[in-house]
Amino acid sequence: MIKPVKEKIILGIDPGTTIMGYGLLEITGVKPRVITMGVLDLRKYKDQYLKLGRILEGVTRIIDAYHPDEMAIEAPFFGKNVQSMLKLGRAQGVAISAAIHRQIPITEYAPLKIKMAITGNGKASKEQVADMLKRMLKIPEEEMLPFMDATDGLAAAYCHYLQMGRPTTDKSYSNWKDFVKKNPGKISK
Repeated sequence: MIKPVKEKIILGIDPGTTIMGYGLLEITGVKPRVITMGVLDLRKYKDQYLKLGRILEGVTRIIDAYHPDEMAIEAPFFGKNVQSMLKLGRAQGVAISAAIHRQIPITEYAPLKIKMAITGNGKASKEQVADMLKRMLKIPEEEMLPFMDATDGLAAAYCHYLQMGRPTTDKSYSNWKDFVKKNPGKISK
C-alpha cells in the first residue's frame, strides 16, 4: 500500500556521459502524474570533464526549475568495461552532487530493481520499460521521446514512487530463525 502524500515531486535520473535521461513525477495523494521527461545530450562534447560540467549545470537547472522533493538515480551497471563504468560513476556522482547541493534526499536503485518494479522482469529491455510506463502513466504517443534514456530516468522516479509505501528496516534477515534470534522481544509464547 502506497502511503498518500499531499504533494511530492520525484526527479529520476538515468546517468550517462553521452545521453543522460531524466523524468519528473508529481505525486498527489497516491496518484502519480508525469511532469516532464527529457535528456541532456552530451554527444557534441569530446572532453570528459566538460561533459561532467554540463551534467552539473543541467541537473542543477532541472532542480531549480521543478523543485523536486527527492531524487531517484539508477546505479551504475557493473559491466566488463572498467573505463565505461568509471565514466558512468563520475556522471552519477556529479548528478548526485547537484542534488546534495540543493539538499535533496537521494535514493539509488539498481537497474535490475527498476526494471523489476516497472515490468516485473529484471531483464526487461528499454523498449519494454518505456512501453509499460507509457501504459501505466497514460503518456500520449506524441510525448514519447526517441531516446529511451528519458523513459529510463522516468522509470527511476516511478520505481521510487512504488517504494514509498514499503517499510524499511536497519536490520537484514536471512530467514525466520534469524529474525527470531535478532528480535527476541517480538516473539510471544
